[in-house]
Amino acid sequence: MPYLVAAPDSVPATWPAAWQQSAFRHRLLLTLVLLGLLVANLPHFFAWVQARPGSQLPDPLLTLLPAHEVSWPTFIVIYVSAGVALTYVLPRPYVLLQLLGAYWLMQVCRIMLLALLPLEPPVGLLPLRDPIIDTFIYVAAGPITKDLFFSGHTATVMLLALATGPGPRRWGLLAATALVGLLVLVQHVHYTYDVVAAPVFALGCYWLAARWADPAKEPE
Repeated sequence: MPYLVAAPDSVPATWPAAWQQSAFRHRLLLTLVLLGLLVANLPHFFAWVQARPGSQLPDPLLTLLPAHEVSWPTFIVIYVSAGVALTYVLPRPYVLLQLLGAYWLMQVCRIMLLALLPLEPPVGLLPLRDPIIDTFIYVAAGPITKDLFFSGHTATVMLLALATGPGPRRWGLLAATALVGLLVLVQHVHYTYDVVAAPVFALGCYWLAARWADPAKEPE
């Protein structure tokens, strides 16, 4: 699977060159529209998820791990990771398209799995508070605690790592992925299963999105 190693900038393209390709323009605009529709409907979906009953899973690791409030460290790592990744991604139009497509696919996977697997939050959960997402996307009367399988925070940082080129920056983002996974476990906002599954789904979605962003598929 070469797309798990290299992003689609193996065929170099500047923004002016990419924008001249109608296929790139259409794919990018369609991806942005799909992301907009997703964001607009997430509050209703998560309100439904939060209201329905679910099952609580046994988790031996969380039983041994005392819960601590670590929201600030968690989101510092996430937003610093996003900044580091975007300095690489933004000048590379096809990489950006793949990242956005992969993020949309990842969220669709999460929506389907959350709909199919109603779960109660882990014992000892301390609500994770994101100053940006909680304000503009997950707008709800109370905290969202059943947004469980799989960990979207961990998977997002993994996508950022995949979107950067090989080298120290990618290794740093892979370390950040592991750190975010550990922090959400420390706060008991996810089961261990949610965190372990997150990189797997991120890899799969990023690979699938490579088909969407492949510059070799541009019309001649």
